Amino acid sequence: MPSGSPALAALLALSAVALAAVCGALFFQFVVGIAPCPLCYMQRWAYYFVIPCGLLGMLLRRAAGAPDRLIRGLLLVILLAVLANAGLGIYHSGVEWGFWPGPAECSGPMPQLGSVKDMLANLDRVKVVRCDEVQWRDPVLGLSLAGYNVLLSLTMAIVAVWGLLAPAPPPKPL
Repeated sequence: MPSGSPALAALLALSAVALAAVCGALFFQFVVGIAPCPLCYMQRWAYYFVIPCGLLGMLLRRAAGAPDRLIRGLLLVILLAVLANAGLGIYHSGVEWGFWPGPAECSGPMPQLGSVKDMLANLDRVKVVRCDEVQWRDPVLGLSLAGYNVLLSLTMAIVAVWGLLAPAPPPKPL
């Protein structure tokens, strides 16, 4: 464990998982060719937030000897972020399964495009990725990427809780 602190170990693990999640999302987007919808982009925000939190915690511990309570404070903020992200993933999954309507900009009726000439011009410029249409679903579990985001976010929440509740290391003797 880094510096013998479970809280710091949890913080660094969460940052590594968040970095892997972002890399995975970019792989699906740019290599596999799955264009993200607006809700997909929103689900990345938590990961973009967690990565620098881990780096900040590590730098503060190394450079300034930050106390464990500061690291635990970062973990608490991360816990809230990943729980919110899990909620967003549940919402997105429900939109995909048709349990409830999604945002109008990506799952509502298509707007009027005007005349045929305007419509053809607009079709070349506008690319709407629908939030209610699943572009990829796991053939075994039936989960979409939004569903996997829920599982990953909840797993990260468990790690954050572990880091918050694990006993702090005893102070080093002088």
